[in-house]
Amino acid sequence: MRLDLLREHEAEATKAATPVYFVADKDSLSESGAPERLVALARLNNFQGETGSVLAGEDGVLLGVGDGSDPYVAAAASERLPEGDYVFAAPMQRAEAEAAALGWLLGGYRFDRYKKQKPAVGRLVAPKGVDVGAVMRAAEATGLVRDLVNTPAGDMLPAKIEEEARQIADRFGADIDCIVGDDLLTRNFPMIHAVGRAAVAAPRLIDLTWGRRDAPKVTIVGKGVAFDSGGLNLKPASGMLLMKKDMGGAANALGLAQMIMDAGVGVRLRVLIPAVENAVSGSAYRPGDVLKSRKGITVEIGNTDAEGRLVLADALAYGGEEKPAMMITLATLTGAARVALGPDLAPFYTDDNSLAADIEEAGAALFDPVWRMPLWSNYDSMLSSSVADVNNSANGAFAGSITAALFLKRFAPPDVSWAHFDIFAWRPKAAPGRPVGGEAQAMRALERVIAKRFGPGTARG
Repeated sequence: MRLDLLREHEAEATKAATPVYFVADKDSLSESGAPERLVALARLNNFQGETGSVLAGEDGVLLGVGDGSDPYVAAAASERLPEGDYVFAAPMQRAEAEAAALGWLLGGYRFDRYKKQKPAVGRLVAPKGVDVGAVMRAAEATGLVRDLVNTPAGDMLPAKIEEEARQIADRFGADIDCIVGDDLLTRNFPMIHAVGRAAVAAPRLIDLTWGRRDAPKVTIVGKGVAFDSGGLNLKPASGMLLMKKDMGGAANALGLAQMIMDAGVGVRLRVLIPAVENAVSGSAYRPGDVLKSRKGITVEIGNTDAEGRLVLADALAYGGEEKPAMMITLATLTGAARVALGPDLAPFYTDDNSLAADIEEAGAALFDPVWRMPLWSNYDSMLSSSVADVNNSANGAFAGSITAALFLKRFAPPDVSWAHFDIFAWRPKAAPGRPVGGEAQAMRALERVIAKRFGPGTARG
């Protein structure tokens, strides 16, 4: 993500920049403050102010905002305008201004890893009062998540996920340890090993820690399935097309960690990423197998395509052993969550009503949509097994996202504030600043909640 597309608010920069006027509809043209020549140009071109429409003239730029429901509509301008400096002509409230500035940066995002040409993008003079550092942190972390998810699985296997985590750790002075291959069995992570053992790329558990040792502990667990074939319960070809994104939980966990460390939040941060490829070979785990988990709970494998919850379970149990103040799991876990809420809303589960309220408040304030779902214990029986303590796949097609969360709840420490996010990490339809492809979800809301609860701190102690 190019952060040089946003510069601090300065009087001289504002004077020299091209003004951008927001227009809701053709009737509001005369109220936009735009010069008469620009208004006349708009009328000649039948400019209606539809959301995301852009018209540039010698005297400035008109940006259609429609009904105002899209807080990131400014991205439409940065996506289309040529190089140069721009400034929003009208003053805005701080939340609106920061969303618009973030939108501008998001509009400059391009996944161009495999392209020779790098398109030019215009630069915005930040609206007055905007916390430029905070906006840049959010944009940079979003770009990181998108890049990780968009990268094809062949270039983002478990070892590469580890490499990306190490780069972030090095940047912020964090410690990182990785348990790889058969060492997972020696160190008692049997389910992570079982899911990843069929792949050529060795499975691993990535363990990043940062912050003062005496600070409140916050642990983030991200699902890092680099590619999910479904295992022996093989997915159809159409079901594999987007499976490079099955490490979207890990990508969002790393993006959230980067925001926390960059802001210097006063926590002892831990990020656990079980990174595996769910592949098919003679050593693949099978439907009907019974796995013993790190926590000692035995799990009957009803479906090898329900692998994410298995690797998360071992990591959750491990992270819970040190009794953190808060635990968060982020995972592209179920298609049922998409059926329930679609691709935009990030469903989450928690028994902590105070935490849920904080997450919902932050999501609404930051235009980072989330939706609380019920941990309905009556559905726990759907995970029953006649041969083991629990089945990894529910009996029947109902409540798939809820039963997946209930499965994970068994492995989360009971006396710790825990929330689980069943995210999509992908946009199937483009919008201003949000191209088709990998996406950060709930990351900014969670960073605000953690920062609000634990406050600023020092990087290391």
